[in-house]
This record gives sequence, C-alpha cells and structure tokens, in this order.
Amino acid sequence: MARTVTITGPRSIPAESEARLPGVFDEYLLPFAESDARFYLGGAVGIDTLTLTWLAEHTRASLTVVVPCTVADQPEAASAAIGLWQRRNRLTDVVELGAERLGTSAYHARNRWMVDHSRLVIGFPLSAQPSSGTWYTINYAADQGKPRLVVPI
Repeated sequence: MARTVTITGPRSIPAESEARLPGVFDEYLLPFAESDARFYLGGAVGIDTLTLTWLAEHTRASLTVVVPCTVADQPEAASAAIGLWQRRNRLTDVVELGAERLGTSAYHARNRWMVDHSRLVIGFPLSAQPSSGTWYTINYAADQGKPRLVVPI
C-alpha cells in the first residue's frame, strides 16, 4: 500500500526559519517520499506552498492539494504555486472542499479531511502553542491513532 502523508504547518514563517527549510525538508520529508507516496498539502501560503514546491522539485511522489473553498479563494501566491505545478503536471489532484468562506472552521475541516485520508502526519509547528492550526491537526491525528512526526521550525 502506498504511503499517504499529510503536511501541516504555519502560514507565516520567520525569514530565518524559512532559510533553513530546504535542509529540514531533505532530512524529514525525503525519507517518506518514495515514488509511490502521496502527500496531502493544504494549498495555502507558508509551509503548504513551500513543501509543495520542494516536493514537486525533489521527488516523484504524488501531490494532492486540498483547499477549504476553491483555489481562487486562496492567497495569490498560493494559487499561483498551485497553477504552476498543475501546468507542469506535478499535481495528482486538487480537491476543493467548497466551504462557504475561509476561516478557522474551514481550515480545520480541510485539515481533518487530509488527516482522514492519510496514514502519517508531518507537522512543522513554530512553537508549542496548542491553539495553532498546526497543533490542532497534529492532535486530531493523535486522536485518530495515527503516527505523527513533529519538526519544530
């Protein structure tokens, strides 16, 4: 059975953390990215877009982007990244969940959908603050009994 992995992390990343991410991805994503793996990515800015680009450039894994509303509702940088990798035939699928509006409940529903379709969650939290969306997703995976890899950035 193919490995299925959800990626979760913040939408805003300090420049010093972002500069370290290629090395972090080499160490913590590459081991899970064999050619039959499928990654579920949130389609927002921050970790979502950065991991999408890194995985598209460095692996042959299947990539599925999941958005709470539609791609057009995502920030411009995120929708541009999704469009780029669609045109380059690197996306296996784009799932638009059709929420009425963006907000915490729509993001949580998107994250639950991704976890429900995955066997592993890799989270890149900025801090130990349990109120973040990243920790919400990691904790949801824990409640489902799914393995989690937590890589603080």
